[in-house]
Amino acid sequence: MNYLYTRYKTIRNFIDIPILCIAYLISILLLKKVHYKSDFSFSISFIALAISSWYVCAQISNLYIDRRSNRFSEEVIFILYTQFLFTLVLAANFFFLDIYNGYNLLFFFYFNAAFSFLQIIIKYYLRKKLQFAFLNKATYDKLLLIGSTQSAREFHETVNIHFYYGYKCVGLLGDYDLELQDCPYLGNINSLDTILKEKKIEEAVITLPNTQINQIKLCCDICDELNVKTRIVPDFYQYSANTSKIEYIGLIPVLKIRDLPLDKKINQFLKRTFDIIFSLSFFVFLGVWLFPLIAILVKLSSKGPVFFKQERWGLNNQKITLYKFRTMTHGAPQFTETGKFALTIKNDPRITLIGKYLRRISFDELPQFWNVLLGDMSVVGPRPHATPMNLESMHTVDNYLLRHLVNPGITGWAQVNGSRGETNRPGAMETRVRFDLYYINKWSFWLDCQIILQTIVNIIKGDENAY
Repeated sequence: MNYLYTRYKTIRNFIDIPILCIAYLISILLLKKVHYKSDFSFSISFIALAISSWYVCAQISNLYIDRRSNRFSEEVIFILYTQFLFTLVLAANFFFLDIYNGYNLLFFFYFNAAFSFLQIIIKYYLRKKLQFAFLNKATYDKLLLIGSTQSAREFHETVNIHFYYGYKCVGLLGDYDLELQDCPYLGNINSLDTILKEKKIEEAVITLPNTQINQIKLCCDICDELNVKTRIVPDFYQYSANTSKIEYIGLIPVLKIRDLPLDKKINQFLKRTFDIIFSLSFFVFLGVWLFPLIAILVKLSSKGPVFFKQERWGLNNQKITLYKFRTMTHGAPQFTETGKFALTIKNDPRITLIGKYLRRISFDELPQFWNVLLGDMSVVGPRPHATPMNLESMHTVDNYLLRHLVNPGITGWAQVNGSRGETNRPGAMETRVRFDLYYINKWSFWLDCQIILQTIVNIIKGDENAY
């Protein structure tokens, strides 16, 4: 591991100690107005107890694991999750040890708010500094690709596009040269031992087909012998797309197909409860005044109804009626002259002036919270497509219908990762489906929170693919 990145990890893990102390001081200063009293020795005891409690909670929540290849919104969610656990543990310690000494609810509110806010701001700054270092090639992990396969090409493209992952492919071993940018061909796999000894390689990435099991095992053995970390890119997309996981029967690894987190009743209950609470909260605090305002703007912009209704596919391919604020001129054609479904394109002439702005900030989707209350949709899930798109894609995109194993959502993992807008570009729909299947396989309550947070950030920043 590069020294600079190791230093970043050390700072990221231990900077919470001074942040906690600063948050404590801020709380004390704010509470002076209410004659808050605390002696020095007790303050030291509190800080010591808080630091130990924080790191116990961080260990439970896996706060400090390497998340450089994930969005910062995920780290924010884990910071808030750890903060929640930390508050419970700290309150329990004060209760059982009976050491309140003037600490009240207002103090805890100030302390937790300041601690969370400072963590998010400072760790965001550290993340940006690290990404700047990655961008300028000041630090990165050197990877060696093994296998002249399509998987190797896709892996190389991924780490090149997402430079902030901090990886760089410095060479390729395989049967032939894939002509990858800034990744020279170093020969065939037989020279693996020599290459690892000559070059400082952090990790070897094996992308060989599953049929070459002997070659894969040989590469793993050589890497183990030379103490080089190994990753294997599995060549079973047809299985992994079906939300598979590896289980062990005795010592035998078995690939279990289609084991969904949302197959469990407790997870279904949790997600549905969250959907109802979130949707009702939206209507009470925002919808009650925002809907009439948008409705007036839509009516003033062009003739026609305020809402647009369209048939789409929901859970298990069931037909649902999706509601949106109308953003196109009334009676705009939905099919081209050749009979194909007319996808929305950039600067689409069918879109009204108000519709253009509603789409840019995704406010045209807000009526779908009614779909959520009806149970047709979820707040988070794969975006539902119009029936003509489904009929076309189910025959051209592998595993397309698997995205209907869960309720569709107002926002989704594909959308916050930039896979929205036009799908007539080569590979666009395939990419969206892979994001959707990743979400279905990896669903958790915290992933939903992360997606909602990232959606809000995207609305504020603006999304160039939102049109």
